[in-house]
Amino acid sequence: MPHADASAPRATGRGACIGVFDSGLGGLSVLRAIRAHLPQADLLYVADSGHAPYGEKSDEFIGARSEHISRFLMSQGAELIVVACNTATAAAVHHLRQRWPDMPVVGVEPGVKPAVAQSRTQRIGVLATPFTLQSQKFQTLLTRHGGAAHIVLQPCPGLAREIEQGQLDSPGLRALVASFSQPLIDADVDTAVLGCTHYPFVAPLFKQALGDGVHIIDTAEAVARQTARLVQDLPSSHPVHEGASDGATRLWSSGNPALLTQVAHAWLSLKTQAGALPKE
Repeated sequence: MPHADASAPRATGRGACIGVFDSGLGGLSVLRAIRAHLPQADLLYVADSGHAPYGEKSDEFIGARSEHISRFLMSQGAELIVVACNTATAAAVHHLRQRWPDMPVVGVEPGVKPAVAQSRTQRIGVLATPFTLQSQKFQTLLTRHGGAAHIVLQPCPGLAREIEQGQLDSPGLRALVASFSQPLIDADVDTAVLGCTHYPFVAPLFKQALGDGVHIIDTAEAVARQTARLVQDLPSSHPVHEGASDGATRLWSSGNPALLTQVAHAWLSLKTQAGALPKE
């Protein structure tokens, strides 16, 4: 997995243990960014692929799954939880913070604020799951940070499910990306927000479909920076020692652990055997 620029000031996460979960494989984009910022932290990742996609489930179901997975990650030593899923963040992050008030919990949300700050023309597209775009959390985000920008909300039903298959350049995937990009092209946006943690893995396809003039934003980097800030306050986090080894990465799936193993190797160059997430 890539490391951050060695010249950039950052926490290393030495001694810290961070739990990350998503409804499936998409949160690996967040895991990748966290590893770049925290090379010496131990990272734990759960793909709840056996219950994906979350967008078709009730808030109560997502809350119960999020609590079950968080409890498992804590049992494995996690001191901080990253909810690497927009749907789970909208449906369950408040519940997790109430359930464990002393546990730092980091959620994700579409990067509307940085998009508005960076857009030259104030014409912005947000690509996300239907659930995310309809959620009250996202509507509040839009009201708070959208300002006077013209924002095109583009639901992408089926895109995360297609990415879950693990093939990032299939004809079906290219067709979906082209279809969802067209309304943004028609609206002449200059900035596109990838509002689902799955979507960064097909950012090259979106870049190709939207053209070089459109700046693409995903939130993995912001989530990693926030995680690195919080890690510095964990009791187990220690200062860096020159030459210290990188932290371990462990993976579990409630679906097909072999697929998670294969995809983590193909997408992140991770040579880690995924295990089966224990049932409740």
